[in-house]
Amino acid sequence: MSVALFEPYTLRSLTIPNRVWMAPMDQYSAEVSGPNAGVANDWHFAHYASRATGGTGLILVEATAVSADGRISPADLGIWNDTQVESLRRIAAFLKEHGTVPGIQIGHAGRKASTKRPWEGRGPVTADHQGWQPVGPSPVPFAEGHPVPTELTTEAIQEIVGQFADAARRALAAGFEVIEVHGAHGYLISSFLSPHANHRADAYGGSFENRTRLALEVVDAVRAVWPEELPVFFKISATDWLGDRGWTPDETVRFAALLRDHGVDLLDVSSGGNGGPAEIPVGPGYQVPFAARVKAETGLPVAALGLITESEQAEKILANGEADAVLLGRELLRDASWARRAARELGAEAPHAPSPYAWAI
Repeated sequence: MSVALFEPYTLRSLTIPNRVWMAPMDQYSAEVSGPNAGVANDWHFAHYASRATGGTGLILVEATAVSADGRISPADLGIWNDTQVESLRRIAAFLKEHGTVPGIQIGHAGRKASTKRPWEGRGPVTADHQGWQPVGPSPVPFAEGHPVPTELTTEAIQEIVGQFADAARRALAAGFEVIEVHGAHGYLISSFLSPHANHRADAYGGSFENRTRLALEVVDAVRAVWPEELPVFFKISATDWLGDRGWTPDETVRFAALLRDHGVDLLDVSSGGNGGPAEIPVGPGYQVPFAARVKAETGLPVAALGLITESEQAEKILANGEADAVLLGRELLRDASWARRAARELGAEAPHAPSPYAWAI
């Protein structure tokens, strides 16, 4: 019988072998300073390589900063220089060699930059511990105890747009075949979208058209340097969970249609992250309805994520037409070969296995 989860999926001229995809998950494991700051190391290689040999169809490498001050933490990956490109090239080549499509997410942390690694407490990092001053659309701190970000000038905004384009060029040089613009979770682009964080009175604030301006400029800049035959993804928080005080699902649907018209091929649909007293009803598949609505109302392909853990659950999402693929996060941290297990459970042909592992499949 046909199993949707293990059907190939084509975007532009790129065919992804199955619909089990790995969501970008920060490892906070790069060097924090010096010539190797932001460079992928053996940890990153082993982390991504194991999910490729486990049968994952597409791997999106974690949020990779377009500039040094665009990192979430000092230990984030970067793609603002050619030394970083060389370390990423090794990862992309291995993924492709083993049948996985290599993708990468590029982003700027904005007002949520310069924070500690999660296991160190998540608070801000001070200058004497390799920290820096964050920036944002408005001088509105992310949360209590976080610094007031420097409000970006229009000239600084344009510089950042250029950094996204440069990052896309480097990602292509490193061998990636999918690029995703990070516009979710309260980081820079997301904070411009949300009236909760964006209090500007110029061309980048106020109306829906103004709040979406930076995101569309970044998408246009990336699409202009990314090959026509390869897809561009955009990650969005479908809602801030703040009602009309924040970004809303209605705005997401409206924006998704614009992204489609600007050359985005798939929307990676998440939620939350802009701060405030948000009440989030977390549960299995809790974000899937947002993806399903975008797909139904705009026709833009979508990937669903958020506590998708079981093979039958993932298959039902695709079979019901709620999404075109599923992005797994923590479940792939727990089980690098989740795709192979899911194929067995669903009675599908297992993804190709490396020869040294074939006897165990």
